[in-house]
Amino acid sequence: MAASSTLAPPGFSAELHAGNRERLVAALRAQLSASARPLRGLALLQGGEEQNRYCTDHAELFRQESYFAYLFGVREAGFYGAIDIASGQSILFAPRLPADYAVWMGEIKSLSHFKDRYKVDVVYYVDEIAQVLQDQFSEHGKPLLYLLYGKSSDSGNYSKPASFEGIEKFDTDLSTLHPIVTECRVIKSDMEIALIQYATDVSSEAHIEVMRQIKPGMKEFQLESIFLHHAYMYGACRHCSYTCICATGENSSVLHYGHAAAPNERTLNDGDMALMDMGAEYSFYGSDITCSYPINGKFNSNQTIVYNAVLKAHDAVISHMKPGVKWVDMHKLAEKTILESLEKENIIHGDIGDMMVKRLGAVFMPHGLGHLLGIDTHDPGGYPEGLERPKEPGLSSLRTARELKEGMVITVEPGCYFIDALLRPARDDPISSKFFNWKEIEKYKNFGGVRIESDLYVTAQGCKNMTNVPRETWEIEAVMAGAPWPSRASRPTVITTENGLPKA
Repeated sequence: MAASSTLAPPGFSAELHAGNRERLVAALRAQLSASARPLRGLALLQGGEEQNRYCTDHAELFRQESYFAYLFGVREAGFYGAIDIASGQSILFAPRLPADYAVWMGEIKSLSHFKDRYKVDVVYYVDEIAQVLQDQFSEHGKPLLYLLYGKSSDSGNYSKPASFEGIEKFDTDLSTLHPIVTECRVIKSDMEIALIQYATDVSSEAHIEVMRQIKPGMKEFQLESIFLHHAYMYGACRHCSYTCICATGENSSVLHYGHAAAPNERTLNDGDMALMDMGAEYSFYGSDITCSYPINGKFNSNQTIVYNAVLKAHDAVISHMKPGVKWVDMHKLAEKTILESLEKENIIHGDIGDMMVKRLGAVFMPHGLGHLLGIDTHDPGGYPEGLERPKEPGLSSLRTARELKEGMVITVEPGCYFIDALLRPARDDPISSKFFNWKEIEKYKNFGGVRIESDLYVTAQGCKNMTNVPRETWEIEAVMAGAPWPSRASRPTVITTENGLPKA
């Protein structure tokens, strides 16, 4: 079956980013009023800079800094942006390009071009920042600049505050802006949801294309290539949300496989599982989908056991999701569901409650259940000030411990893996060891793992599954054999919950 797509890439929407700026201004005004501070000053952000590969003149493909992309939507490098808190006025500062740029890189765009494209109030050159801000915003004395500086709870890295020649002439605030704009990013607007949905639709199609073409004897990098080709050829997605994970056989137990030291290069073997974790990005907004299935298109008994354990956890979490639900509780629900399935198959034995106390679930699922998704794959805001990261095994890997809110987009990605580096310590522990049927565990020694990941939008009454790929074993086998997707019996995407259970 030849690849094709019915998707049409949406055009760029400056209104989306203008709406993001409006929400930031409202949030800043509310914060300043609550702390009895004057409603003055400017939020000033510095966009990303183009980077060369080490000491060479090879310029890496540029992708805008995420906070700057959120507020201004600018795709070019070297820009600054300012937003006046009192008036809401938005200002862009563009780099002044040399004349020979037109020879090597193309037309030098006018300031009016950037004003029209990005729907800001005014545009100046970067070398005019100090003069413009002094001239226009000195009515109440030295202008106050709110700069972006704060720590990512995922990477541990700090955002870079704007810097320019003459900044010492201004008052600066490094603590106010970051937590406020981060919280703005947590709740998505309808236009943001539409872009995430498009990226997810493209990724769903690309995953299905990989599913249709996979066969024993191929290389993992060929699966990555199929995904990247479909996402770009049919979806106009030049960027991926993250490095593709195309793990087969025992590689599927390596949680972040696909990096430079493990570069998707194994030959696919008949009878092995494939774990495909890939997501396309469109107009800054991303997706994150994982599909697991047998390379030969037919689940054997052991594969069915592990896959259905993870699918049951995936579906159980989604059926309970709604505003107010604690994400830590959802992680524990996924763990408990997987443990119950493994206990039923005599892979482990004993009291499930005792296993949960001993954190046995973290042996099989050491990563967190999911993460916020948006302009970044691991979108910020998982741990706002005052919310502590859990310390127990498994739970400590959660990228958020928040309660769900309407408007959040979050991944649901339970997994079950047979990781020797975790099973060995469990076997050596006299308490944990008694829960395992080691004779059965031995059968899964080279199994690898299964992960099922979908992107969920939290609605007022429940959630919407934005991902559209086959999930049931029979659906997967049918699609891999050439059946159309979506099938007539495809599952509903909108889940409404009542008392933690799906409503009919």
